[in-house]
Amino acid sequence: MLNVVVTDPPRADAALTGQLAGYGVATVHEAIGRTGYLGPGLRPIQDGARIGGTAVTVLCWPGDNLMLHVAAEQCRPGDVLVVTTTSPCTDGMFGELIATSVAARGVRGLIMTAGVRDVAELRAMRFPVWTAAVSAQGTVKETPGAVNVPVSVGGQLIRPGDVIVADDDGVVCVPRTQAATAVTAAAQRVAKEEASRKRLADGELGLDMYGLRGKLAKVEYVSAAEYARRMRGDGATNG
Repeated sequence: MLNVVVTDPPRADAALTGQLAGYGVATVHEAIGRTGYLGPGLRPIQDGARIGGTAVTVLCWPGDNLMLHVAAEQCRPGDVLVVTTTSPCTDGMFGELIATSVAARGVRGLIMTAGVRDVAELRAMRFPVWTAAVSAQGTVKETPGAVNVPVSVGGQLIRPGDVIVADDDGVVCVPRTQAATAVTAAAQRVAKEEASRKRLADGELGLDMYGLRGKLAKVEYVSAAEYARRMRGDGATNG
């Protein structure tokens, strides 16, 4: 690993980032071909938060949060910290004090594959966090890592400046260079879902709207009495 701090990575356009945040994780994930989802292991410590921002990536050693303090200096308004470690770690590497520091620099939230602590305080601060663990275990500040380098989270490559969208459904990453395309695709998906929602609200069944009945050719509809009879073994069943 190179011990570097990249000070000027290109960032996704703020307007596009804001639009993607408005659409939410599930819509954006579907719109970009079901890619970019960081997995079910990252869960919010709060309910109802939805953020979008540009990634400031941080690579730390397990149990060592030195590079979080280094990353704070590189943060700009509208950024989201994306933090991972060189090997698995659940220690509480991020807490109220670091949150206070980065919030003062305009950071919108944290995505953390390790652990966080001071959860009550983070909620009271309204500082949104998506994390793999909650742990009171403390850390040291000793070993240099890297800031604003590509990192892997949940099997997804995240580059500094990529768009991060996070809400109750999890976290999705949209490559910076694909942000405009993603906005267009998300808008089209929302329009399609609005039309589907109206049809469903009017009473149409998903079986018909999605043309699913043909998939049920081998499914037999039977009465409760017939089902019970077959389960008892009374008479022949379909072969």
